[in-house]
Amino acid sequence: MERFARTIVGYHGCTEAFARDLLLGVKPINEWLPSTNEWDWLGHGIYFWEHAPERALRWATEKFGSRGEAPAVLGAVIQLGRCFDLLDETFTALLTGAHQKLAKTFADEGKILPVNRGSLAKLRELDCLVINDYVATVESQGDRYDTVRGAFLEGEPIFPGAGIRKETHLQIAVLNPDCILGVFQPNKERQTL
Repeated sequence: MERFARTIVGYHGCTEAFARDLLLGVKPINEWLPSTNEWDWLGHGIYFWEHAPERALRWATEKFGSRGEAPAVLGAVIQLGRCFDLLDETFTALLTGAHQKLAKTFADEGKILPVNRGSLAKLRELDCLVINDYVATVESQGDRYDTVRGAFLEGEPIFPGAGIRKETHLQIAVLNPDCILGVFQPNKERQTL
């Protein structure tokens, strides 16, 4: 991990039981399992909303509340380390080339690349594949990224004709759990663990 990398505060939507176990040290941070869905926006990693606890709570409520589990939010201090930052054109240019290489490989093997799909293309199967493939290629060459960071225009326009979307957010996928320096319980008034 880069010694002087930027540090941010992120928020992770989860169940109350999971939050309690991490906060009390029953589950160590380095055993926190990454999300490995084939549609994850930023590839496989431990996901956080950057500076957005309310968004994390809404997500946890939608995901876990519908299953009868108590939703919660964990705050985390995250050192981005070597960050594949999609807010930097240097990195987005790398993905253009990675996609072209992957598209050729799929075509040569007679396979069809997945596509981003779902309502407002929220299921990012193509993006996930390209990012995972690029990160794995870098790792196979003896290097690695600690985090992936991106901004997502999501949701309906905030008013007719607006380019600003209701659910736009910054998200971090932590690939290296050592970047999670610590966790905390935000907004005690709203959550009881």
